[in-house]
Amino acid sequence: MKFLRFGPAGEEKPGVLDGNGRIRDLSGEVGDISGDVLSAAGIARLSALDLSMLPLVEGEPRLGCPVAGIGKFIAVGLNYADHAAEANMALPSEPVIFSKATSCIVGPNDDVVLPPASTKGDWEVELGIVIGKTARYVSREDAFSHVAGYCLVNDVSEREYQLERGGTWDKGKGFDTFGPIGPYLVTAEEVPDPHALDMWLDLNGQRMQSGSTRTMIFDVASLVSYISRIMTLFPGDVITTGTPPGVGMGQRPEPIYLKAGDVMELGIDKLGRQRQRVRAWA
Repeated sequence: MKFLRFGPAGEEKPGVLDGNGRIRDLSGEVGDISGDVLSAAGIARLSALDLSMLPLVEGEPRLGCPVAGIGKFIAVGLNYADHAAEANMALPSEPVIFSKATSCIVGPNDDVVLPPASTKGDWEVELGIVIGKTARYVSREDAFSHVAGYCLVNDVSEREYQLERGGTWDKGKGFDTFGPIGPYLVTAEEVPDPHALDMWLDLNGQRMQSGSTRTMIFDVASLVSYISRIMTLFPGDVITTGTPPGVGMGQRPEPIYLKAGDVMELGIDKLGRQRQRVRAWA
C-alpha cells in the first residue's frame, strides 16, 4: 500500500493511493498515519479494505509528510562509497549516525527555505526507512520484521554549518524545511528488495545525482540492527540512509550550492517523486 497525508500544513488527513493512482480518504478508518497503525497487524487490516469504497479525494491537494508524529528522524552519513570519495572523507568502518530535527520535516513538494546568511545549501536524495515495531537490540536477521515500509527523503544540508562550525553534523541538517519526506509511505511488501532501487535528483532540470541503493555500504538490515543497539526505535521513527554522489559540494571544478529560485526534483523507484522550490528566509 501507499499511505499518504493530504491537506494544508498542520491539518493533514490520512489517505491511501488506490490502484488507479487516486487518493482515497482514510479518515473513517484511522485517526492518522502514525506509529500506532504501522504494525504488521495494523497494515494488514488496512490492506484488507476495499479501497474503491473509501471517499475519493478530488483535485490535487497538498501532500504532507506521509508519517504523522515522527519521534526520531535519524540520518546516516557517508553510506555510499562514491559519495564519501567526492566528499574527500574516509570510508566509515561503522555507520555514521546523526539526527535531523523533527521540526525540519515538511511535505514532499513544500518550499525549502535557506536560513539567513546561508551560503552552502545542498541536496541529498535518500531512501528512508519507516519503523513499524519497537526495535531494541535486534539482530540483523530479525531487522526487516521491524520495518513498516520506505519513503523518499531529501536530506537538505547547509555545509558551512555542518562541516565548518565545529561540533556535530546536526547543526547543518536541522533547519526548518530541511527534511522533505514523501510523497508516500510505501509498505514493505511493495518493495521486496530495497537494495535494488534507482535514485536521482535534478537541479533546475539538470541531472546532478544518479545512483542506486545497490551501492550502499551498510544495508537496511544492518542499519536497523546497529541503530537499535544505540537507541530504541519506535513505530513511526524514520531513518534516512545516505546519498549517492552528485551533491553540490562534490561538483567540479567548483561546488554548486542552492540559491533562491532553484528547483529540486528527485525520485526513487517505487517511492515516487518530490519537487521543491528554494527560497530565501524572509
